[in-house]
Amino acid sequence: MSSNKVYLVLNLHAHLPYIPPSASASMEENWFFEAVIESYIPLIKMMETLTDEGIRPGLTISISPTLGAMLESEEMEKKLVKYAHSRIELCEKEQEITKDHRISSLILMYKSLYESALEMIPRYSGDLITPLKRFQHNGQIEIITTSATHAVLPLISKREFVKGQIMVACEDYKDRFNREVSGFWLPECAYSPSIEKDLKLSGIKYFFLESYAAGNSFSNSVFSSYSSREGLKYFFRDSEISRYVWSSSFGYPGNGVYREFYRDIGYDRDISYLSAYTGTSFRSPTGLKYHKITDRHTPLEKKEIYIYEDAQSQVEKDASDFLSKIIAKGNLIGEKKGIRPVIVNCFDAELFGHWWFEGPEFLENVIRKIRQERLPVQIVTPSEYLSLTSSLPAQTPEVSSWGEKGYFDPWMDKSNDFIYPDLYEITSKTISLVDRHKNHDLNNVFRRALNQLCREVLLAQSSDWPFMMYTGPHREYAQKRISTHISNAISLIKEISEKNIDEKRLMAVEKEHNLFRNMDFRIFASGSSL
Repeated sequence: MSSNKVYLVLNLHAHLPYIPPSASASMEENWFFEAVIESYIPLIKMMETLTDEGIRPGLTISISPTLGAMLESEEMEKKLVKYAHSRIELCEKEQEITKDHRISSLILMYKSLYESALEMIPRYSGDLITPLKRFQHNGQIEIITTSATHAVLPLISKREFVKGQIMVACEDYKDRFNREVSGFWLPECAYSPSIEKDLKLSGIKYFFLESYAAGNSFSNSVFSSYSSREGLKYFFRDSEISRYVWSSSFGYPGNGVYREFYRDIGYDRDISYLSAYTGTSFRSPTGLKYHKITDRHTPLEKKEIYIYEDAQSQVEKDASDFLSKIIAKGNLIGEKKGIRPVIVNCFDAELFGHWWFEGPEFLENVIRKIRQERLPVQIVTPSEYLSLTSSLPAQTPEVSSWGEKGYFDPWMDKSNDFIYPDLYEITSKTISLVDRHKNHDLNNVFRRALNQLCREVLLAQSSDWPFMMYTGPHREYAQKRISTHISNAISLIKEISEKNIDEKRLMAVEKEHNLFRNMDFRIFASGSSL
């Protein structure tokens, strides 16, 4: 092995769409509960364990403003606690009826998972942002942001709302983390040069791109950082090594000993039995999964029982293999290019624990092995890497995303393109109203109506809705959500234009979509630099 170290950036992108308070025992609420209990809390516990042992995690974590708001919500905390208790009750009931000792041990494992969540939630007063803030304050990790509602910025029709998505997110970050943000996760790594001025205007120092953006013109390949035409720094995600971690068909998560995500007792047990614990009359995942992948060609009903100890043994092997690939690639690039490369791996945070149950242990093994085995790998945050480099080559990346084919197909194709005419219309009309009233002395109700109008447009611009339409299973839900936000915006545009605000209705919409408490509609004005 070479003695020349390779820099490794590990970015975990945490995002969920905003869930209205009225959502009760709903599909989207369960997305949040599952992500918190299976991914976010295990990742926080992993970082606690490492830091207690004097091992710095060095992770970069991007947290969307919508997720940040839900992680701080007292109402969501109460619902989360109720959810965890219901799952513990389900575990206890399952323990009573099972006769297979292998499944009994798995039930105990799941019960421990939920009990661990119940122990951690009150420790931080229900606010999981608190331990992340502490890790960042102590220099253990770096936290960055993304657009306000995770909008694909190049698909927004007006620059005023590109700027607004970025500025609102940066203000939200400052309010939440008590510091200026340095890095920005472009949702879906979607890039066009037109968005750079607004990133710079908000004080962003760096962002990430998919390797598609490099094209064929980058002399030092994707294993260096670069400076853009606006003077911003950017990093390329290494898609080759990343796929070993995220791909279930090609990479580690598809190993037969790992837990099978799609076999859940929610689809095996009698629905009347489950409803007492799930609170629903329809089939949905419970989180209790007793089977392993076995083989990806094996039908779900024939999957074998999951053996946790076998999976843990495999995790250690996969972590070693991953690091050997990082080192080998670093050596190869160093020899070819004469540089000390930076290899950037970016993943959805929910991959670790939720989709790939063993994912948090994989990450912990990777970080621990670098330290214990004195490997020639140095985990750095982007800000740390940039502080170590004196000058960077200036090159302009290409329009791209990390979606299928490298462009914007998942978020604008025949499955969802019908949403854009209405979306573009409300965006344009909102900017016109903002420009008309930006210098007026407005009463409280009128100002609130303009602020809420901007919230509704931001929420309608979320990338989640077209993506769900593209993938299919939650198409109806996505159509309902975007239709709601567009309908709210149309009503508010009419009331503001006619100077006849229905205050009772406004209060109801504000309560339902209460994001960005410091919202100032003037941010969306033409030429505004607020």
